[in-house]
Amino acid sequence: MHESPRRGLRDALLAAPLTLVALAGCTPADDTAALRDGPWRAALSVPGGELPFGLDVATEQGRKVAYLVNGSDRVRVTEIEVRGDAVTLRMPGFSHRIEARLDGDALEGAFVQVRREGEELRVPLLARHGLAWRFSPDAASATPAAGEPGVEGRWSVTFVNDEGKSRVAVGEFRQQGRLVTGTFLQPTGDARFLAGELRGRELRLSKFDGGSALLYHATLAEDGTLSGRLWYSLTSTESFTARRDEAASLAGFEQATQMKAGADRLDFRFPDLGGTFVSLRDPFFHGKVVIVTLAGSWCPNCHDEAAFLAGLHRRLRERGLEVVSLMFEQFGDFDRAAEATHRFRERYDVDYTTLIAGISDKDDAASRLPQLNGVYAFPTTIFVDRQGKVRRLHTGFSGPATGRHYDELVRDFTAQVETLLAEPGPPPLPPPVATPAT
Repeated sequence: MHESPRRGLRDALLAAPLTLVALAGCTPADDTAALRDGPWRAALSVPGGELPFGLDVATEQGRKVAYLVNGSDRVRVTEIEVRGDAVTLRMPGFSHRIEARLDGDALEGAFVQVRREGEELRVPLLARHGLAWRFSPDAASATPAAGEPGVEGRWSVTFVNDEGKSRVAVGEFRQQGRLVTGTFLQPTGDARFLAGELRGRELRLSKFDGGSALLYHATLAEDGTLSGRLWYSLTSTESFTARRDEAASLAGFEQATQMKAGADRLDFRFPDLGGTFVSLRDPFFHGKVVIVTLAGSWCPNCHDEAAFLAGLHRRLRERGLEVVSLMFEQFGDFDRAAEATHRFRERYDVDYTTLIAGISDKDDAASRLPQLNGVYAFPTTIFVDRQGKVRRLHTGFSGPATGRHYDELVRDFTAQVETLLAEPGPPPLPPPVATPAT
């Protein structure tokens, strides 16, 4: 039997002194003396209990930074501000933030998740300095008993929401002692870096990377199957079952989005961040290979794709590669959508084209791109050849947490671009006709 989420979280985190999670050293008002480098154990309070994650604070080049830690993944947070007893950490590339208040030795506050049209979801948070464990203090040192079952390997998974709608996934886990890391590969993209432990037959995994918060509880049955529940922050929950299957696959879903019969070109016209409307028909794109991606700054898998595409574009643009990201943001207001996209661009040093295309809704995206048979995931990636014709579409994106699957996807996408770049382009455009002076 588990304790209630609030009581269990508070008792676990307030059992020892707490100190300030992070401070910025950029203004005289910042209380830098209260800052302590080193590990922190932070946890969000969600309906399934505490959702823990690591938080490392460090001083780099005279400036305080923080890292959100999930297994081997470390997300660097540089926008940190403290004024009086109010602490704010802005999540890199997202519109979300952590707001907390220092009360003696305790830091208590919330992860503020910005949702559609600026609605803010506040997830309670507590943190404690000096602890590096996640779910249990002894998990890193404990040794499973002889014959105790494990979860290492590949699993075929089915998630079912409270309305009875199911979806398939593939779980891939690695186990060292009691510590477990891994991810769930899903048709729309992976769950990114998960970390936790297996204690007896109870599996606990969590992830907080600044973009989303996930908590998994599962039990390993005598027959070797897993059954449990997933909580998405405070918003929703799903049950899931899993069985070992080294051949488990999601093959086929990456082709869910296709061009409608008779269509072979994309035709859109959306504004860039300065309000200038851009189309693939513009002379700038003539004769170039273009990757068009449907994305959003709110979408964690879009962040993984942007990190890859930004580097690919820098490397191959001199040979004729361009990237156009159609951003479907949380805000219908152009200025707010542009601000969110600007943060996204800064996070990954993006210098390819980003356009404000619509709101964060798959139906809205499909309506704005009527040449497609539908939009089933963010991101969706479309490869356009030098002649302006769509040659391939790919639904979803498997990021670095998926290991070899990510490596294979990077090789596949890169090979596709190289093939298109090697093809001949159309004749040059004629020079513009001069308009006689009047």
